[in-house]
Amino acid sequence: MRSLSALLLTAALAVAADPKPVELFNGKDLSGWKLKGNDEKKSKWKATVVGADEKGGFIEKETGADTPRQLVNLTGQGVDVFTAEKFGDCTVELEFMVPKGSNSGIYLMGEYEVQVLDSFGKADDKLTEGDLGAIYSAAKPKKNLAKKPGEWQSFKIEFQAPKFDGDKKTANAKFVKVTLNGEVLHENVEMKQQTPGGLTGKEAATGPLMFQGDHGPVAFRNIKVTPKK
Repeated sequence: MRSLSALLLTAALAVAADPKPVELFNGKDLSGWKLKGNDEKKSKWKATVVGADEKGGFIEKETGADTPRQLVNLTGQGVDVFTAEKFGDCTVELEFMVPKGSNSGIYLMGEYEVQVLDSFGKADDKLTEGDLGAIYSAAKPKKNLAKKPGEWQSFKIEFQAPKFDGDKKTANAKFVKVTLNGEVLHENVEMKQQTPGGLTGKEAATGPLMFQGDHGPVAFRNIKVTPKK
């Protein structure tokens, strides 16, 4: 029988080896984030706090200096924002909120989009590859899990990056599992290529997390990425 000390050491080493979640937004400012095109004048991204009005639109709130902020795109005529840090195989977890009629997207590695849209109330049999939870242009959601505009919602996205031997791709990217508001929408969706509107339009072994900012207002919070071993 192994000694207690040996068992404790094994457990400690296993814990130490587990990748830790990376918090990507500090709740204060846009440190660690870059703008697509580097055009600050066009950017509508802001570290602030928003809520919803009676019509499901955004209201920017006055808050104290120590109040945690959200990463918010205040209008639809801005630019995309992406992390300075790059990732390969990973799990992305975050919360998001869209006002009525709004449209955004979450790009894994800056190239593979999970759609963010106000799809509230749409019938399941009318869903397309452009509705909330779709892998844009590749796979429509199994059902409509959209909450009302102005309510916080959550994604958990387990993603496998494409693999390369030099410049040759040896394995496609894959959405291992996409969970919206606690229910699974996709499993093992292989991506033969990137989706439209990405950061570079090219596949690579690693890439940033990117949020679409040129289609509509959106707010994100509790954004974290856990790299896989």
